[in-house]
Amino acid sequence: MRRPRRPAGGLRPLLPLLLVLPVAALVYVAAFSARFPGRPLGPTTVAVALEATGADVSPRPRLPAPASPRLGRRRLDVSRIDVRALDAAPPLHAAAARAFRDGAPLLRDALSGAGAGSAATPSPSPAPPRCPPSVARSGGTLRSAGGALALPCGLALGSHVTVVGAPRRVSGGGLAQFAVELRGAGDGDAAATILHLNPRLRGDWSGRPVVELNTRFRGQWGPALRCEGWRRSDDDTVDGLVTCEQWTWNTGGTLEELKSMLLRNRVAGQSNSGLIDWPYPFVEGELFALTISSGLEGYHVQVDGRHVASFPYRVGFDLEDVATVQANGDIEVESMFAGTLPAVHHNIIERNLELLAELKAPPPEEPVELFIGILSAGSHFTERMAVRRSWMSAVRNSSSTMARFFVALNGRREVNEDLKKEADFFGDIIIVPFVDSYDLVVLKTVAICEYAARVVSAKYVMKCDDDTFVRLDSVMAEIKKIPDDKSFYMGNMNYYHRPLREGKWAVSYEEWPRDTYPTYADGAGYIVSSDIAGFVASEMEQGRLNLFKMEDVSVGMWVRQFNAGGGAGKARAVEYVHGARFCQAGCADDYLTAHYQSPGQMLCLWEKLRQGQPKCCNAR
Repeated sequence: MRRPRRPAGGLRPLLPLLLVLPVAALVYVAAFSARFPGRPLGPTTVAVALEATGADVSPRPRLPAPASPRLGRRRLDVSRIDVRALDAAPPLHAAAARAFRDGAPLLRDALSGAGAGSAATPSPSPAPPRCPPSVARSGGTLRSAGGALALPCGLALGSHVTVVGAPRRVSGGGLAQFAVELRGAGDGDAAATILHLNPRLRGDWSGRPVVELNTRFRGQWGPALRCEGWRRSDDDTVDGLVTCEQWTWNTGGTLEELKSMLLRNRVAGQSNSGLIDWPYPFVEGELFALTISSGLEGYHVQVDGRHVASFPYRVGFDLEDVATVQANGDIEVESMFAGTLPAVHHNIIERNLELLAELKAPPPEEPVELFIGILSAGSHFTERMAVRRSWMSAVRNSSSTMARFFVALNGRREVNEDLKKEADFFGDIIIVPFVDSYDLVVLKTVAICEYAARVVSAKYVMKCDDDTFVRLDSVMAEIKKIPDDKSFYMGNMNYYHRPLREGKWAVSYEEWPRDTYPTYADGAGYIVSSDIAGFVASEMEQGRLNLFKMEDVSVGMWVRQFNAGGGAGKARAVEYVHGARFCQAGCADDYLTAHYQSPGQMLCLWEKLRQGQPKCCNAR
């Protein structure tokens, strides 16, 4: 997040201040431990909880669905959706059955683990472990780790990371580029790229070597900052340092040859024709030492001791979130070193500080007009906290709306134990008892419909993701435009979309034989009337629901089936309500929902909305 600008002159004048900067921390000791007040399981948890503890998942007659309970606070909510009635022939149905079978012992472990039936008074937390002040890796150990250096406790103000390596020579005039990244926790697209430093020696569209800096969250890149050898305005600075320094473009000679030329020109008294005494900082085959340091306003990049570029901090990312330093591409890395690291992991303090009573879900009141189901993953604690601290505050202050996170089980026991403790404390998590995977996200959507229709009897049902910001009052205003007796499906609609047949998101002809998908709303945020949610729940109970791995397409398929009469044999006209303000690919001003918002952007959007400004928190 942007800090106030500092006077020009770099970080040197600030070093004395940084050395003596006092650290004031208010640590609220609220144990994220196994001990929380015990409450009995509610009616919606009984069927699955008994099955999990007995681990008996063989086919048998369905348990009768309990009557809709009066809504009270429950210790732990477990979704009661059951996949056993589904036709086992489709591949995804068989995968769902396996995931539920594998989830039974995981749920049993979570229910019987530390914290079940514990005393009402939390035990004090042990002193948090201290973190190493520096870490290093070199040689074969670095290569075996995929060119990555783990930062156990993230970065802090004044931390620095050094990468020693050489750009690999690329023959045949092909591309020549590499990347050094500061990444968050997780794998693949799930890990945020907090800083992407991408030197392109050859192959950039500009025809000249450049250095590009950027960020990425859940596969979405921010606007790039390109350094192309032109010194930017002195007004465009970070901690008093320009964002991009000027350099000369290498023309095939080595670094030493260019230095020799500059030296000869000086001795001969000749002008360097505008050349400065430093070329493009990377040469194929030449060793370099690249250092990234964290200042007050942003990251600063030096190569061989000279400043090259500075990149302002962007909304949504914190220094403490950095989990690894990674290098990839055309580079031979010799060593990595990180120093002046924080003494304590921020998550330990954060989890204690953020278990605050005001963030707990209040006891819901009937009737529930709008129920919001939020898809999340077990490890997404930070994302859920950002939702609780931002737009979910409006839900807690409303007597007619209710929001719950729907989370499946993780393959790691410790993640499930943490999830159970979090659910116990906040009372806003519904556990869907299967082993989480991307292809089975659709089961969480079914669980949302079942819970909204069978447990809370909501009039309207909304689904969104834990990186979606919801502007609650405006969403309700859009819903109120539709007559009460009308079946509707509202969102950012896709018409005549064709399935991708190759690539990461490929769908086979066996999975989807048709040329186009049914009309469907983007999964980041959509709303259906209660009769559609009830139809989905009923079809699941009767074993007639067809599951597809793209959950938003699945909903479009179910709505089309409902519209045609479905299992009831009576056609019902559904109004498809398209709204471009349900933003799928990010945020646009005057949004209804904003997608791919990092935790920091969530809090920024909430602060702006409280000031009456539905404006985006776009990166600089």
